[in-house]
Amino acid sequence: MNTWNSRIAGLGYYVPENVVTNNDLSKVMDTNDEWIQERTGIKERRHVVEGSGETTTTMGVEAAKIAIERAGVAKEDIDFIIFATLSPDYYFPGPGVLVQRELGLKTVGALDVRNQCSGFVYALSVADQFIKTGMYKNVLVIGSELHSTGLDMSTRGRGVSVIFGDGAGAAVLTREEDATKGILSTHLHSEGEHAEELSLTAPGMGKRWVTDIIADNDPDDTSYYPYMNGQFVFKNAVVRFSEVIDEGLKANNLEASDIDLLVPHQANLRISQFIQHKFKLSDDQVFNNIMKYGNTTAASIPIALTEAWEQGKVKEGDIVVLAAFGSGFTWGSVIMKW
Repeated sequence: MNTWNSRIAGLGYYVPENVVTNNDLSKVMDTNDEWIQERTGIKERRHVVEGSGETTTTMGVEAAKIAIERAGVAKEDIDFIIFATLSPDYYFPGPGVLVQRELGLKTVGALDVRNQCSGFVYALSVADQFIKTGMYKNVLVIGSELHSTGLDMSTRGRGVSVIFGDGAGAAVLTREEDATKGILSTHLHSEGEHAEELSLTAPGMGKRWVTDIIADNDPDDTSYYPYMNGQFVFKNAVVRFSEVIDEGLKANNLEASDIDLLVPHQANLRISQFIQHKFKLSDDQVFNNIMKYGNTTAASIPIALTEAWEQGKVKEGDIVVLAAFGSGFTWGSVIMKW
């Protein structure tokens, strides 16, 4: 059986026009710009406007259109869709089939990935395997999140709500005949022992009967809002980021000094800076944009990678490393030669 490498042929991203600054948040909760920047590095984020009709799917579609155009393929050439998100439009079906409908694609398969902050890395890994085995030639991979409609925008929820933003990123993966180029390896891990340390437990079929939830109509039921044990997550993130980047480098006989660009999941600027320092990377070797967009979960890596490419920070022959850590806990890395 023939085998191929896969490579990213096109990238695109979309974020809502509505900019929400730290000062804007200080008007609805007890927080301030200095406090948020000191702990997260975030200055602003994007939120959809109520009534705009923007959803996780529509943002993903806009990012996908750009990625497909840049890939130089017709949308009819897309063989498969993989959509990573924790904020789908519907409980079911997932957004993958909605993208297939909105783009008017033929009846290609559509897979939804629910690995939160690691979602895009997991999705890339799946797409890579499909292409390597020859099952598909062109795979559309999307990471998209609409956080703002599900956050506790009050002082009670400020520890989480100041962090997250809305947006989408997409990539088209295609076959690469040159075995020395494209995605060289992917590495995926999980540790469900800490599942509840970063979670949203409702709505969930394992929680309680929907009829009881409706009957209670309890405004103090915080299970519908994201929970995060911030310090615990941070401590685990810096360890797992380091491990999975090392794992990828060793698998390809590379050193940290060989990295031309590291694009980490944009969870917290302090985490990225810790990893940069640990691997002795320069500012030019690490790309961060959390300052502008906050944490967009599954969308953060494709948005950042697209911006890096647009700014000329990714060139042919470069060793590019993607790494993510998040809820689950799940984490992973992708090593590629551009």
